[in-house]
Amino acid sequence: MASSVVTPEAPRKPVLLILHQEQSTPGRLGRLFQERGHPLDIRRPRFGDPLPETLEHHAGAVIFGGPMSANDGDDFVRREIDWIQVPLREQRPFLGLCLGAQMLAKCLGAPVRAHPEGRAEIGYYPLLPTEAGRDFAGEIGQPWPSHVYHWHREGFSCPAGADTLATGDDFPTQAIRVGPAAFGLQFHPEVTHAMICRWTVRAAERLRLPGAQDRARQIEGRFMHDGRVAAWLDAFLDHWLSGPARAAA
Repeated sequence: MASSVVTPEAPRKPVLLILHQEQSTPGRLGRLFQERGHPLDIRRPRFGDPLPETLEHHAGAVIFGGPMSANDGDDFVRREIDWIQVPLREQRPFLGLCLGAQMLAKCLGAPVRAHPEGRAEIGYYPLLPTEAGRDFAGEIGQPWPSHVYHWHREGFSCPAGADTLATGDDFPTQAIRVGPAAFGLQFHPEVTHAMICRWTVRAAERLRLPGAQDRARQIEGRFMHDGRVAAWLDAFLDHWLSGPARAAA
């Protein structure tokens, strides 16, 4: 009887995760990447960590949010914005979340601004897919969630050459796609229940901003909407991680 030989599966490449505070975590995204077999390469340029010159050795890169602005003059902010050219040039999977999405827009020449009436989005708010966004939902086989979690006071315009996938009320640009593999999301699909509890306690003063929701409403919103956000994120990541293969095809 011939013996069968099982070839071990090649190890998956790590995902580069760019965080901005000492205590920041990748939230739900970290768990989902690890469940898919991808190690986490966590770097904090704000505290001196370098960024790679190529993403050849990574499955993709994510820039997360933070309390700073994409308009700040800090050296690490400028370096991160300039570095986004690496995944764009190589057409590698890139995802910007909140501040990371604003950095993507700024890298491509689009403005990042505060709301003209000083309003903030902190809590769960409606998400409205565009025609391009509905097509994208068909690509990943999962509809957009009706409400998503936010924590920001600035927004961005869709850069030239990008597609707006979803819009909102106070901040119209909520999701963009740049080329085959780069995405910017103004919202936080990675947020966990523990993160919401931590943010609403440590930054409770932000909940007094115009437009912000109180803590009880945010936690209620999570129970109402997070199941659909989680299902969408799961489908999105499968699509996002296959970016290089789709680009080659």
